Amino acid sequence: MRYGLHRAALAAGAALFAIAPASAADLEVTHWWTSGGEAAAVAEFAKAFDATGNHWVDGAIAGSGGTARPIMISRITGGDPMGATQFNHGRQAEELVQAGLMRDLTDLATKEGWKDFIKPSSLLDSCTLDGKIYCVPVNIHSQQWLWLSNAAFAKAGVPVPKNWDEYVAAAPALEKAGIIPLAIGQQSWQTTLAFQVLVTALTGKEGYQKIFGDKDAEFAAGPEITKVFAQADNARKMAAKSTAQEWNQATAMVISGQAGGQIMGDWAQGEFQVAGQVAGKDYTCLPGLGVNDIIQTGGDAFYFPLLKDEEKSKAQEVLASTMLSKPTQVAFNLKKGSLPVRGDVDLNAANDCMKKGLEILAKGNVIPAPDQLMSADSLTRINDLFAEFFNTPTMTVEDAQKRFVDLVAAAD
Repeated sequence: MRYGLHRAALAAGAALFAIAPASAADLEVTHWWTSGGEAAAVAEFAKAFDATGNHWVDGAIAGSGGTARPIMISRITGGDPMGATQFNHGRQAEELVQAGLMRDLTDLATKEGWKDFIKPSSLLDSCTLDGKIYCVPVNIHSQQWLWLSNAAFAKAGVPVPKNWDEYVAAAPALEKAGIIPLAIGQQSWQTTLAFQVLVTALTGKEGYQKIFGDKDAEFAAGPEITKVFAQADNARKMAAKSTAQEWNQATAMVISGQAGGQIMGDWAQGEFQVAGQVAGKDYTCLPGLGVNDIIQTGGDAFYFPLLKDEEKSKAQEVLASTMLSKPTQVAFNLKKGSLPVRGDVDLNAANDCMKKGLEILAKGNVIPAPDQLMSADSLTRINDLFAEFFNTPTMTVEDAQKRFVDLVAAAD
């Protein structure tokens, strides 16, 4: 939803710079990384920043980005900004920037040559508004992954699937063995993620662009998207007995073998690593659902609200620089399961799944994140539709597609 930031900024303008500084080296950083794998990754940022003589004050907010972002935005517009805050790449902070509440990082980016090493260039483009850079992209996260429990398929007596069709075909055997075919959390962003992955896998880069980039209502009403909804219906049936709420709870079901698989972003790798599981041995990863080897160049970025305190402002620059340093990029992304934004780092320690992602990235088989193509308002409405679809077995494919067409037509 929109937050009326321009009006809120005017109301809070005087209060913004009236914050009493804490210790000059303390910098509060807000984010929504609270699962086991995420906590291990964010600790790498904190360790690197603390090593500069400053101090990372952790401001983790439990829940997903959809829960955390309104809290973060409210603090910034209400005159209580943090030192740095996580958003996803794209348009989520656009109104905050337009309201003059976020720090311009262009001088630092120019000094350090961010354009020379941040790859692909679309990552930095998503931080740029009117020619000025306002955020630090820290990773490349892709949604387009199917994570499979090798143990679950062995128990069911069927081979580990190589693609989505084989996975759907194996569902009855999994159910007969007492295994939930598909684990999925009940939050709307998770069901929407599954739909977006199906769009990419079944219609390719062109179809994805037509929906999220071109907002092509005619294509949304066509037979290719009908097939997507039909497969989403299969996913809904396969996930009918999934009891998870959070995404990492669904991942835990795959790790334990309670579920056969999960459609989730590559951040799920962090959970497998914390559990001591090995890619290719204990679990299998299929980019693009094994149908289309495409990954998304979305991910996470950090923005820095304008602060009155000079020492905190200096610490902001140090944190921005630290997040993009080669050692920090490697340490953080190996724990997070994501790919680094630097194209000049050594990732020999990458596991099999990360190597698959790197190979796809090297080939240029990438798409931008939905957040980079469609407004938060429009995505929220689509999220709500798919949450309803997944939780309402009586909603037909035809009815859902018709409503989807209207949302695409009205999207911005």
